[in-house]
Amino acid sequence: MKAYFTKDIRNVGIVGHGDTGKTQLVSSLLYTAGATPRLGKVAEGSTTTDWDEEEIARKISIQTGLAYAEWPATGQADKVKINLLDLPGYSTFITETKASLIAADAALIAVDAHTGAQVTTEKDWDYCMEYDIPRAFVLTWMDRELSSFERSMESLIETFGRSVVALQMPIGAERGFRGVIDLVAMKAHLYKPDGDGQPHIEEIPAALADDAKEAHEKLVEMIAEGDDAMMEEFFREGTIPIHDLIPAVRRAIVAEKIVPVLMVSALHNIGTGSLLTFLADAFPHPDEHVQMGYKEPHGKGERIERKYDDAQPLSVFFFKTLADPFAGRINYFKVKSGVLRNDATLLNFNRGIPERFQHIQLVQGKQLTEIAELHAGDIGAIAKLKESTTGETLGDKTAPIFYSPAQLPEPSITFAIEPKTRADEDRFGVAIHKILEEDPALRFAKDPQTKEFLLSGTGQQHIEVVVAKLHKRYHVDLTLKPPTVPYRETIRGKADAEGKHKKQTGGHGQFGVCRIKMEPIERGKGIEFVDDVFGGAIPKNWIPSVEKGIRDSAARGYLAGFPVVDFRASLYDGKYHDVDSSDMAFKIAGSLAFKEAMKQARPALLEPVMNVEVYAPDQYSGDLMGDLSSRRGRISGSEARGHTVVVKAQVPMAEMLSYANDLTSMTQGRATYSMEFSHYDYVPPEFAEKIIAAERAKRGVELVEEEA
Repeated sequence: MKAYFTKDIRNVGIVGHGDTGKTQLVSSLLYTAGATPRLGKVAEGSTTTDWDEEEIARKISIQTGLAYAEWPATGQADKVKINLLDLPGYSTFITETKASLIAADAALIAVDAHTGAQVTTEKDWDYCMEYDIPRAFVLTWMDRELSSFERSMESLIETFGRSVVALQMPIGAERGFRGVIDLVAMKAHLYKPDGDGQPHIEEIPAALADDAKEAHEKLVEMIAEGDDAMMEEFFREGTIPIHDLIPAVRRAIVAEKIVPVLMVSALHNIGTGSLLTFLADAFPHPDEHVQMGYKEPHGKGERIERKYDDAQPLSVFFFKTLADPFAGRINYFKVKSGVLRNDATLLNFNRGIPERFQHIQLVQGKQLTEIAELHAGDIGAIAKLKESTTGETLGDKTAPIFYSPAQLPEPSITFAIEPKTRADEDRFGVAIHKILEEDPALRFAKDPQTKEFLLSGTGQQHIEVVVAKLHKRYHVDLTLKPPTVPYRETIRGKADAEGKHKKQTGGHGQFGVCRIKMEPIERGKGIEFVDDVFGGAIPKNWIPSVEKGIRDSAARGYLAGFPVVDFRASLYDGKYHDVDSSDMAFKIAGSLAFKEAMKQARPALLEPVMNVEVYAPDQYSGDLMGDLSSRRGRISGSEARGHTVVVKAQVPMAEMLSYANDLTSMTQGRATYSMEFSHYDYVPPEFAEKIIAAERAKRGVELVEEEA
């Protein structure tokens, strides 16, 4: 495999809603280009980019799949290299799509020709807008029953606006789909079903000539808009000559003035040759996609413009990490500037450590092929680096730069995980951290209050896939269960209490008396301890013991064993004995004073409240609001985005534990949501009583009437 220069590289992200056939499309493109010897099929588990065991078993893409094809551009003797990023379409794994799309210079959005625009289609469009990359739609499954070019076009134009314009028309419909009409060159591209994907170019059939001419004129009109010289030629000649139109189409796509629509039947390899020609001819090479770096990590500091140019200082950005149990850590990267050669030593700017690139490789699914060098804009992989991972920038130590990683939403669902056996417990730590390197959408932590290990992700399926990977790769078996809600306790009123500890033994006794005042403070402030003792009523060296007694008792809780927070305890008086007083005596006295004060201070239960955003087709708006309200949620508003509605609410965490499955059932899997912690608030009395009773029963403590 030769090394390609920047102008001959196309980095294309293949995105779209789940089940639109993205992986099958990539497989067909590779076969048509001669990159694979046979046409892989998703149903058979033989595609190039879905090679992970979980992907084959579930028949869906879970992680980024990389592949490349070589294809000649029109009027060019040499081929161009098309790097294809096969990205997940299911909402559970959409963060993986956003994280890796950052490496693309253009996007091909797959749309089911039967269904039209869907929820994830709009999300993918938003990601393209965020990264400012050109895009095109490809209608898939054109050979299936009820597929419709006209209906799909209406859906896309209605959702994304009039910049959506057909670049092709179908020849035949549903099972009779046999090819496409190129509306730029005005030629028919006919295909043999289940063939090699190479088109037979003919004149447009007479029956379709009028429709094709009308569509061609619409395209020409769209291209001419905003281009004064071309508009003048259009009005003068009534059209634009093809030799002028082809480069004009490319300019309009790169400038994001138009979003073209093409079509294929990937399973029967119809339309793939024409699509490859479009990618080679019309999509930009990396240097046509503006990139900015920064002097500091995470998009901070002064901005630095760095072109995709071999003459620029070398810089490389890691956009994806794989944890391979045999090969170790494999990093996917994009050469942002300069030329990367084998055995180069680069400085990791984020960590300040050198890394040696001993064997740079090209990626064709799970197959890695060594290459001597990669030019600016190309994509490759490197294995077994010491520390570098996703989102980090490496390069020439004399020209530091930082590229911003993808900004991913916080996880929306959390499970408590527990190793099944002692052997699993021993292997668990190393395995989970390898998985975390691979998946930036995961979060792992130990809750200091409940002592549970918590694994958070974008959905239940996401967590289940992670658990399956841990079992298959690292032989670690885990039990999943809903997390314990981290309730807390607080006080609503003020109190004045005394704690007295007096115990006489054969030798020295124990004696300590303290008087404290307690009052509530602002939510989230924790515990404040104030020393208001005057006149030496308690010596200074024992005051910290009183504080420790109060804090230890607060940690153990009062109503139901949950930590007591958001109160101020002021120590203002006490007594001591020259012989019998001690640290332990005053610690116990502080604990007793706290318990006495809690009886007076109207204790209450607090629960975590989450900020929730739900994204769904607008027809579900009423159902979503009603459901969130039934979960004690407070709706803060809704926002329409095309055919999608975003409902915002604040909902108690306890009511959201089963929300992922309920939302899927309510919307037929067409909705997604995000959730993050907002604040703690009081639990309504009727719910608080049940929670307290359940916790005390669990702890073997009888429920007694609390004093007002």
